[in-house]
Amino acid sequence: MRVLLLGANGFLGRYVADRLLADPAVQLTALGRGDDADVRFDLATGSPGALTRFLDAVHPGVVVNCAGTTRGSAKDLIRHNTVAVATVCEALRRASVSPRLVHLGCAAEYGPAQPGSSTAEDAMPRPGGPYGVSKLAASELVLGSGLDAIVLRVFSPVGPGTPAGSPLGRLAEALRRAMQQGDGELKLSGLGAQRDFVDIRDVARAVHAAALSAAQGVVNIGSGRAVRLRDAAGALARVAGYNGALHELDAGLARSIPPQGGMAEPVAGGAAAYPYPDGCGAWQQADVRTARDRLGWRPRIVFEESLADIWMEAACRI
Repeated sequence: MRVLLLGANGFLGRYVADRLLADPAVQLTALGRGDDADVRFDLATGSPGALTRFLDAVHPGVVVNCAGTTRGSAKDLIRHNTVAVATVCEALRRASVSPRLVHLGCAAEYGPAQPGSSTAEDAMPRPGGPYGVSKLAASELVLGSGLDAIVLRVFSPVGPGTPAGSPLGRLAEALRRAMQQGDGELKLSGLGAQRDFVDIRDVARAVHAAALSAAQGVVNIGSGRAVRLRDAAGALARVAGYNGALHELDAGLARSIPPQGGMAEPVAGGAAAYPYPDGCGAWQQADVRTARDRLGWRPRIVFEESLADIWMEAACRI
C-alpha cells in the first residue's frame, strides 16, 4: 500500500509516520515544508496543479493529512489549516488516481460542551476561536469533496514530545524549570478546564486503522474520559518528584494544590481572567463509540503512562 503523508514533521505526523513505517505492507512517502521531507511542498502556497502532477507520479492508495498549525494569526490559521486542505482536495479531484483521504481534524471544531456530556459526531460544531473555525472549515471541505474520505476528530493529544505550547507541555516545562532552579513553589493558571486526553501513539494507531478501513465521515478519537488540568498538574508533579507547592491562580481566586494531591483549598491572591485559549470552554469529553464500531479502535495507553512519558522527555530537554 502506497501512502502519501502530509505534515510528517509535526507532533502528530511524526508518530503517524512511525506507525505506518512499522507496517511492512506500507510504502511511505512524506511530503512537507522541511528539508527532511521526501518531497518539499508547501500546501498553503503551492498550486493544486503541481500537487496533482506529484500524485499522478507517485500513485498513492492513501493520502494522510497531518499538516496544519495550531498557532498564529487568524490569517495564518486559515492559510495553513483551510487553504492547504482546499489545495489537497482539489488536487485529488484532478488526479488520475483516486486515493483514500484520511484527514486529521480536532476537537476544537466542536467548541465548548455541556459539563458532564460526551460529544458525539452528530453534535453541532460551534468552535470558540479562529483555530477551531479554520479546522472546521477544512473538515467541511473534506466531507463535501466527494472523495473517499474520513475525518478523525482528535481530542487533546499527549505523550512524549508534547509541544511546550500545549497545556501539559507548559506544565512539564514549568516543573522542569522549577526543579532546576530549586523553586519551592510554582504558580499556575488555567487549571480548571477539563479535557479528553488521548495518547499520541493511540492516535497514530487510529490513523493506521482508518487508512485500512472503508469508513467515511467523522470519527472521534479520544479517551472517552475528561480530566481536570488541576488533577493532571498534581499527577505530573508526583511523577516528576516535585515536592514544592503548586499554587493555582484563576479568576481572582488562587488555590493551593497540595504536593501529594487531594482537594485544593482557596488562598488569598488574584489572577487574570480564566483563559480558554483553545476555544473549547470548561469541558470536553469524546464519545468514542463510532471509532470502536467502525474502526475497531480503542485507546490502549492510560493517562498516567502518557504523563510519565511527557515528563521523561521534558526532563531530558536542555
